[in-house]
Amino acid sequence: MLDIERVEGGNRAILVHMDIRDEAHRENLSEFKELVLSSGAQIMTITTTSRKRADPRYFIGSGKAKEIAELVKQHKADLVLFNHQLAASQERNLERLIECRVLDRTGLILDIFAQRARSFEGKLQVELAQLKHLSTRLVRGWTHLERQKGGIGLRGPGETQLETDRRLLGLRIKQINKRLEKVRKQREQGRRSRQKAEIATISLVGYTNAGKSSLFNVLSEDDVYVRDQLFATLDPTLRRVDLTKDVTVILADTVGFIRHLPHDLVNAFRSTLQETAQAQLLLHVIDSADENRDANINEVEKVLEQIDALEVPCIQIMNKVDLTGVKPRVDVADDGKVKRIWLSVESGEGIDLLKQVLIDLFREQMIEGILCLTPADARIRAKLFEMGAVRNETIDEQGHFVLQISISRRDLNQFESREQIPLESMLL
Repeated sequence: MLDIERVEGGNRAILVHMDIRDEAHRENLSEFKELVLSSGAQIMTITTTSRKRADPRYFIGSGKAKEIAELVKQHKADLVLFNHQLAASQERNLERLIECRVLDRTGLILDIFAQRARSFEGKLQVELAQLKHLSTRLVRGWTHLERQKGGIGLRGPGETQLETDRRLLGLRIKQINKRLEKVRKQREQGRRSRQKAEIATISLVGYTNAGKSSLFNVLSEDDVYVRDQLFATLDPTLRRVDLTKDVTVILADTVGFIRHLPHDLVNAFRSTLQETAQAQLLLHVIDSADENRDANINEVEKVLEQIDALEVPCIQIMNKVDLTGVKPRVDVADDGKVKRIWLSVESGEGIDLLKQVLIDLFREQMIEGILCLTPADARIRAKLFEMGAVRNETIDEQGHFVLQISISRRDLNQFESREQIPLESMLL
């Protein structure tokens, strides 16, 4: 049996794409090339084929597999990348025949995520997804996994190397889950603090490379890493954004979605994506110039359904109108709610429309009323003026100050807690 050692090697890759008539398993070749380039691999050549359904042994036909084996020798390739999800047995059979490392679409996406993760939580989540994926693939071309442990100084219960690897893998998965549970509790505490302060959270979601992080930078006036590549942003970023003096929100930028995003990866990032599920509003950023935009929208909605976020109010942000010639505008549904905004983050066209929509939407949560104060309440009056909560003031016949108040729920709660005054109950 061929012994394929998994050692760090070069990145010379041969790409394999099969056109399958089954729409549910069909993949996009141009997106696959972007994925490969994002991983840092060097594309030597691309080979394509077409079948009604996948071959149970090699996924592609045996003739095509032998052709790929010749291409590997010809280009001195280090690995073969499939634009499809392969069964463990198919990967193993291909490696034996091709005599080269084989990686499927899921393994490639996991590798990219491993490169992008920067935070402690992100690295743990990616490692967890990788280990779960690896646990189904322990019986590959590695013959040493089937060798019995033993010999002088190594005699023991007769555990095979494969069993040892599985046991250690299970232990590591348990350790990561424990660490992630601590991180989840910390994240939940932060989320509860924001909810207590009544600060609304707006979560940016969308297909990868649609322009989420660029929009995040424009709205937050921040400098989050942006690059024209898939999964440029992996770790979630939260920023407080003052839309106006009296309208403040938390803006959350999350990982981009992609067609057939590995299920283990969605599960691993569930705590991170919980920011999306518990947001008050989703901004679904869409590349309006992409010919596959409708399919991309469907893929994003599938993931939102997986994390129970499909019921969260959502506005579609049709980005890149500078490439389509569409004029910036706001589309309103029959019920009067904004459903779509056309803009360009790159040129800045339509950004003012988005900001105004957000201001109008979250200003509705303002607490308004009339407050009557006596001259003895001068300190309260001064504090309210200092906070910018007074819209108008008159003095009645008794010499009382009659204030027209407009204050956010967050500022109201903070004022009542700090001053120990039930301000809301005093409003007329």
